[in-house]
Amino acid sequence: MDAYRVLLLWQKEGTFIKESGLSPFAMELALGVCRRHLYLQYFIKSLVKKKPSLEVCTILEMGLFQMFFMEVPDYAAISASVELAKSANLGAGIASLVNGVLRSARRQGEPALPPQRVRRVSVENSVPESLVRRWFDIYGADRAEALAKATLERPSEWLRVNLQKTTVEALVKKLGLPAYDSSKRSDLMPQSAEGATSYLYDRYIQVPEDAKLKPILESESFANGEFSLQNPAAYEVVKLLDLKPGQKVWDACAAPGGKSALMAEMDPTLDILASDVSEFRVEKMQDLLDRLGLVNVHLECIDALLSPRSNSEFRIPNSEFDRILLDVPCSNMGVIARRPESKYRITPESVKELSELQFRLLASASQALKLDGVLVYATCSPDPMETTQVVNRFVKEHPEFEKAGEPVYPGAEDFRLDGFFAQALRRKG
Repeated sequence: MDAYRVLLLWQKEGTFIKESGLSPFAMELALGVCRRHLYLQYFIKSLVKKKPSLEVCTILEMGLFQMFFMEVPDYAAISASVELAKSANLGAGIASLVNGVLRSARRQGEPALPPQRVRRVSVENSVPESLVRRWFDIYGADRAEALAKATLERPSEWLRVNLQKTTVEALVKKLGLPAYDSSKRSDLMPQSAEGATSYLYDRYIQVPEDAKLKPILESESFANGEFSLQNPAAYEVVKLLDLKPGQKVWDACAAPGGKSALMAEMDPTLDILASDVSEFRVEKMQDLLDRLGLVNVHLECIDALLSPRSNSEFRIPNSEFDRILLDVPCSNMGVIARRPESKYRITPESVKELSELQFRLLASASQALKLDGVLVYATCSPDPMETTQVVNRFVKEHPEFEKAGEPVYPGAEDFRLDGFFAQALRRKG
């Protein structure tokens, strides 16, 4: 019933499923239905003559997902769906309808997919057709299909070890994870060995697929700030800042605070200002810093769209910072597997609006950078309209800035990493 309620709220109000506090089974069910929503609707259409109500469709999607994509016996999925229809008080005959449709699905099996490739990729992977066409145009058919398939995968979970408090080896042992093979560590590429934990950069541990995340997050080690959840793509972004001891750093769109915390853990001599436009999200960042025991991060509620002079009450004059990290709001195209709701909101118009917001944020925040300072522009989307086009426009309109090296695209080859884009920009001295 909880998964049903959360799925209805997502479809009616756009709420985020991961913030609902569901049990592990209910969360797997809700996220799975969300990830395969378009395919499940297509499946239902093949079984009924008239599309049922949103509530009934949601119950059918949950039943079909359990039958065809979870290790739930068909009889149990059908029985649970029928009982849910009864308890939801959807009217006479609805329970019988649900029972009949799901039994038909069990007899007939999954429907044939459309023959046309764009349409097939869209239906099979539950990615809106407009977005699939966009990916076909940008990346080509094969790459676009691979990206679409990746949105259905359960994302890899990673622990970022707080090296100010513990070591990777010690944390692996305390959490009861598979043995850590320190002889194979590398600063450049993911490493793994048979029976060993996968890790990156000596501070990121990949949680084994068969491990339960809940007890890890309820552990004493988590409460004591010995680790956080963070995808290693964040480190690829932060590396571009080329941080030096004692520098003043502004994380201008910092919430939920993971990259600020990473920088503070990497070097306690950094003087970091982490800001966000939302007071609520700033308060949540304080909870994170308190848990990790980080004292070199200062929090403020700041609208990075305003010029530094407009933010004078927050002590951000022109040319104030050695380094600025600008991880802008975006379409989330690079993290759809982690945020499956996002793919149903992406339209050509929304991407265009976001790119304009991103440019304005970059133009505003860059004023606070010192001469010869470095600003890293980052998005969790690899789409050119949100990435290279924004950067190229900025450099053209602000000749006092130049690109510092090539951009990075974490996740482009290794789908365990989030699909970020990051470009370093230098203010000419």
